[in-house]
Amino acid sequence: MTEGKKRAVVLLSGGLDSSTVLGMATRDGYACTALSFRYGQRHTVELERAAKVAAHFGAAHRVIDINIGSFGGSALTDESMVVPTDGTEDGVIPPTYVPGRNTVFIAVGLSLAEAIDAERVFLGINAVDYSGYPDCRPEYLAAYQTLADLATKAGLEGRGAVLTAPLAEMTKADIVREALAVGVPIDVTWSCYQGGKEPCGVCDSCRIRDKALIEAGRPDLATTYAQAQL
Repeated sequence: MTEGKKRAVVLLSGGLDSSTVLGMATRDGYACTALSFRYGQRHTVELERAAKVAAHFGAAHRVIDINIGSFGGSALTDESMVVPTDGTEDGVIPPTYVPGRNTVFIAVGLSLAEAIDAERVFLGINAVDYSGYPDCRPEYLAAYQTLADLATKAGLEGRGAVLTAPLAEMTKADIVREALAVGVPIDVTWSCYQGGKEPCGVCDSCRIRDKALIEAGRPDLATTYAQAQL
């Protein structure tokens, strides 16, 4: 950790959003520790990509094993469930929702932040172009901040880490533009819900990402499937 610099923990999945947040935090002068999780996801390739993104930005990188996926209940962790490819439906939480995932991840992030005296925990959650997950909403994050301030020694002393989600109100296309502005190696990031060697192009995450890349003027970074539709 660079001495004298303000410190931050960045929850880094290896996807476009969290990679953009790491780039933003680095640009803003934070010495970042990127925190990733091996939680039983079928798309473990994202962890390889997270390591590359962390190295790109000169961030320390830690991977924590916490297999909440063993509980089941999500298409991202249960191989018997099918990852949907028909798009999202308003008001319906999709089967790719992982029960309690962000709640668990933020708790670990806060623990690390307190241990290393980091002043912020950066998150890549987004409440605009997203898949309807309840733990990606601003009201969720505000409630969690209240809990964090009550639940930690640092919080009680008035120096607790601030949960920071700079992408929360941004469109996905604007996130792509921000990623380009802060130097994210977009081709390295992985957003696909599938665990193949190449992004599928048809899952919800690929569709949202591809649409944004095309809107932002970078169809060359979209999946092979999306490019074939142009």
